[in-house]
Amino acid sequence: MKKYQAQNISFVDRDNRKFFFKGVNLGGSSKVPTTPDGATYKVEGFFDHKNVSFVGRPFPLSEADEHFNRLRVWGFNFLRFVVTWEAIEHFGPEVYDQDYLDYLEQIIMKAGEYGFSMFIDPHQDVWSRFSGGDGAPGWTLEKVGFQVENLNECGAAIVHNVFGDPFPKMVWPTNNYKLAAATMWTLFFGGNDFAPGFLIDGVTAQDYLQNHYFAAIQQLVKKLKKFDHVIGYGSLNEPSSGWIGWQDLRKNYGLLKMGDMPTPWQSLNLGVGIEQEVEVWKTGFFSLNRAGFRTLNINKVPAWQTDVECVWKKQGVWTYDDKGNPTLLDPFYFAKVNGRSINFNVDYLKPFINRFGLAIKKFDPDAIIFIESEPQSRIPVWGSEDTLNIVNANHWYDGVTLHTKNFHKNFTLDIDTEKLVFGKNKVKNLFLKQIGQIQKDSLNQLGGVPTLIGEFGIPFDMNQKKSYKNGDFSHQIQALDLYYQIIESLFLHSTIWNYTSDNSNERGDLWNDEDLSIFSRDQQKNKDDIYSGGRALAAIIRPYCLSIMGDPIKQWFILSGREYFLSFHQTNDQKVEIFVPDFHYPRGFNASLSDGEWSYSAEEQILFYHPDPTRSVHQVRILPK
Repeated sequence: MKKYQAQNISFVDRDNRKFFFKGVNLGGSSKVPTTPDGATYKVEGFFDHKNVSFVGRPFPLSEADEHFNRLRVWGFNFLRFVVTWEAIEHFGPEVYDQDYLDYLEQIIMKAGEYGFSMFIDPHQDVWSRFSGGDGAPGWTLEKVGFQVENLNECGAAIVHNVFGDPFPKMVWPTNNYKLAAATMWTLFFGGNDFAPGFLIDGVTAQDYLQNHYFAAIQQLVKKLKKFDHVIGYGSLNEPSSGWIGWQDLRKNYGLLKMGDMPTPWQSLNLGVGIEQEVEVWKTGFFSLNRAGFRTLNINKVPAWQTDVECVWKKQGVWTYDDKGNPTLLDPFYFAKVNGRSINFNVDYLKPFINRFGLAIKKFDPDAIIFIESEPQSRIPVWGSEDTLNIVNANHWYDGVTLHTKNFHKNFTLDIDTEKLVFGKNKVKNLFLKQIGQIQKDSLNQLGGVPTLIGEFGIPFDMNQKKSYKNGDFSHQIQALDLYYQIIESLFLHSTIWNYTSDNSNERGDLWNDEDLSIFSRDQQKNKDDIYSGGRALAAIIRPYCLSIMGDPIKQWFILSGREYFLSFHQTNDQKVEIFVPDFHYPRGFNASLSDGEWSYSAEEQILFYHPDPTRSVHQVRILPK
């Protein structure tokens, strides 16, 4: 039996004690290889994708004690541990990197020695490093017929390694709409419906790709099933529908438009070497705006390998007319299946997650499956016939802060209405509504399972990296304090994105110019100081309820006065554990109780409260001395 089970919106142990997980994603640079250096601003060795190694991600074994100890002292008790399919199976189909698997076994065993629980996150963004993201091996694109060296030049993807600097901020998600990633996601989730005649090694593309993905993650499950602190596996990070459900291939849809934005039909033309004039979008102060047009693929480079025909031409989406001009035969090809309207999350993602769950449970029957819907979409309804023991691990970000790299406490964008919201309280209420909806979906769509905000965070390089020059992280502290206030008030579990051991002020998390790490060597002035190197720690390190035998009612922490409050319902004297960090109370603290007794472990930074069992509602208030 696993140490914890997902039960009645909580994580419980064998004694039915409820635990609250405050965690971190480990780590940001795990998306790229260590050998050769896979930082996305580098092109050297990039296309030699078979000869790589991810050993040392998230950090070398020699550094493990340092980083795990730091995270423990900072108050984290949980990890979303980032791995990639590519790291396991980069050399070719069914060729698994045993050195990497052995390394993971050792580093994850070490995490358990420091008291961390965790789940494994098979991370994937816009399919692969070779389509501008991370996750899938390069050979998956080659099996479909892509020439990976050409994808950036022909407009099938924007790839930092090839595009160069400066790389447009937060442009990488648009790859989900472009030819390379859109094709791969569509085949991965819906190949049986949309490309039934397209086979890879005699197997439909959907079954081929999914089966290899499952088998790769199973290699890891077989290594880790013996560890009680590994409580489960994520089904897939931020899945994308590709072109599944696209209503008209001649149009662009979606809220996010950044940089070059070819329509799918233009993408298909670009892929066969025909230049296209496409829309160019940029970030304005209040919105995204069309800035003009640009001609792509002027060198007429094909996305496909020599003598390989476009997958979608084979399926009859388009053809050449008698004059050799591309002609779109069915602009609505991906909108319906057999005349039936489709819902990606219900019709494709949910069956995939169920298959993934069965693949994991074949080797680890007690594993919890942490699931995600497509970003900015609702999780589908889960029933008793579906994978059991699941957790809603959807992500939440303030899009304005993430995409502009500026935090404005007095305004943001409501993505549902596409309208700006003004006023500090209205902004907070909007965020509360958005995060609260994820929790409501766990109750109403999934039957009352726990909610873990799998990702949230901020760009620390906001405001043109001013904090790195003047040491003032007040804007980052304001943002993270607001986010944590909401998460704590809802008693949600969370894993902040991210901790990157080799982050730098110049190059951030080493991937697509993102810089969201809560730690950097460049902020580390004193290696003997456990807090040195931390960013915005005043908001990140905070008191919170660790475990309880009753039911929580209310919780908050006021950063300005360092005041913590907890109320709960409990009718026994079993201990309640509260993390009380030295960071905020270096001279000690006073604990005011409604009843009962308390003690404190300075080494663990934990307050143990034994309430009076004759009372049903209890309160704890903590203030600095």
